[in-house]
Amino acid sequence: MSQSSTGPIGDTRIFAPFEWVVAARYLRARRLDGGVSVIALFSFMGIALGVATLIVVMSVMNGFHHELMDKILGVNGHAFVQALETPFNDWEDVAAKMAKVKGVKAAVPMVEGAAGISSQFGQAGVLARGVREQDLANLPGVAGNLREGSFLGFDQAGGVAIGQRLADTLGVRMGDKVSLLIAKGAQTAFGVTPRIKSYPVVAIFQIGMSEFDNLFVYMPLAEAQAFFNRDNEVTVIEAFVDDPEQMDAFRIDMDKAISRPLIITDWRQRNKTFFDTLQVEKNILFLILTMIVIVAAFNIISGLTMLVKDKTRDIAILRTMGATRGSILRIFLIIGTTIGAAGALVGFLLGLALAKNLDAIRVLLNQLLHTNIFPAELYFLSRLPSIVEPREVAVVVGMTLTLAILASIYPAWKAASLDPIQALRSE
Repeated sequence: MSQSSTGPIGDTRIFAPFEWVVAARYLRARRLDGGVSVIALFSFMGIALGVATLIVVMSVMNGFHHELMDKILGVNGHAFVQALETPFNDWEDVAAKMAKVKGVKAAVPMVEGAAGISSQFGQAGVLARGVREQDLANLPGVAGNLREGSFLGFDQAGGVAIGQRLADTLGVRMGDKVSLLIAKGAQTAFGVTPRIKSYPVVAIFQIGMSEFDNLFVYMPLAEAQAFFNRDNEVTVIEAFVDDPEQMDAFRIDMDKAISRPLIITDWRQRNKTFFDTLQVEKNILFLILTMIVIVAAFNIISGLTMLVKDKTRDIAILRTMGATRGSILRIFLIIGTTIGAAGALVGFLLGLALAKNLDAIRVLLNQLLHTNIFPAELYFLSRLPSIVEPREVAVVVGMTLTLAILASIYPAWKAASLDPIQALRSE
């Protein structure tokens, strides 16, 4: 070993050049230590796959959370105001006051009611919503996802807007007629009779969440009030705000702005179980998949332990040539950390590539396997979402490097503790 290329053995600097050279040579495959190289290779592959899997899974869970929140809140609003004690016939005044509250983008009065819908080709249960034309244009989940038709003149058209999946279920398109049915209709001498009325389809939207595309039917507010026997009343006013995370401040401002008795709920209360479940699933998947990286770290321990045993004579010679215990310790730390860093880097690049192209990969697999591995009916979304969160990626990579360093400490300490005289004598 020439000193010109590696530096002097007695170089006492931390991570001296010769330590890196020796570590690099020990990482190369040799005839006598092929088993060690194989273990190092499997450790590298395990870490790379573990990091890639963690990045992809975390990205998918982030995508689910973002997409579902965006679609749920884009259709249902962030806060819901209902009347208390008296009928909600002063809704215009309340909606105007709500719209002036700081941070409110829109206040949308609605009449909501469950109904049956049918055509000559099918039938389904829906949630009918009566809204004003001006408000329908402000619903981000609907107005931004119009596929056919228009909301211009919606109040006067006397028709309904339905989701794409519901249109497919009923077998209808633009201009076709559908019938809405409710059990509680007009009061007659023979009791309450069901009410049924036909409406033309004037618009078809596709929110991208299959449950919503198959559930909601929008109709003019005045028509809904007549259909559901709500004489100049609404059932709820939905508020859309700039920052959905600041609902506590919004509720305080609402209480100050409006004096009439109201029941105020927000998206956190209505969807708490749903989003909490997503977070729990994300945390559990993170813990389970971290086991892959931990197993790979144990492989580093076993590989380095075998390497120390195989290189006992070399270690003893280095010690007699002036290498300190610290130098030997650092050589094996470099080896273990290099395996971990290389695995983390490859896993990072592979994970990013997969996460960024996940939906394209899904489409390709569907075509190759002639199946649907992501049915929208089960997952509520029409595509496989994926959002890479840099902070989480940094946590995954940092955790992997930490585990690789920790896994290298014991074998490195064993190598540094070898007595050179005893090691050479045993040879």
